[in-house]
Amino acid sequence: MSAPVPLVAYLVLGDVPHLTASECATCSSRFFDRRNACASCGGEGPFATVEVAADGEVQAFTIVSRAAPGIPVPFVAALVDCAGTSVRGNLVNVAPDAEHVRLGMRVRLTTFPIGTDSSGTEAIGFGFEPLEAV
Repeated sequence: MSAPVPLVAYLVLGDVPHLTASECATCSSRFFDRRNACASCGGEGPFATVEVAADGEVQAFTIVSRAAPGIPVPFVAALVDCAGTSVRGNLVNVAPDAEHVRLGMRVRLTTFPIGTDSSGTEAIGFGFEPLEAV
C-alpha cells in the first residue's frame, strides 16, 4: 500500500497537517496556486511558500443542498479566515443547518480520507471542524 496523498498540492500531510500558500514578497497577498504575478499588486514575485494558520473563523457559509451526482448533500461550504488568509473549504463534523453553523464560529483544519484508487493509494482531503459545540 502506498503512502496517502493530499487531494490538493497545498495540503501538507504528516504529524501536523497544514495548508501552505504562496505569499507575494511585495504586498504579502497569499494564493493557493502557482503564480507568475500577483493578482493584488501586479508584482512578479518572488513568492515564498508560507504555512497557513490551522485555526480560523467562519466569515461566510452556505448550506449546499444540490451537488453533482455521487456527492452527499446537504453539506456546508464556508469561507474561513485563518489569521488573515481566506480559505475555502467545507465544514465537517457538524450538522449542516443554521442551528449548528454560525458566522464567527471558531474552527480548526482537519483531514479525512476521500477515497482509495485501484492500487490502494488513499487520497486525503481537508475541511474545518468546530472548536466547540454550537
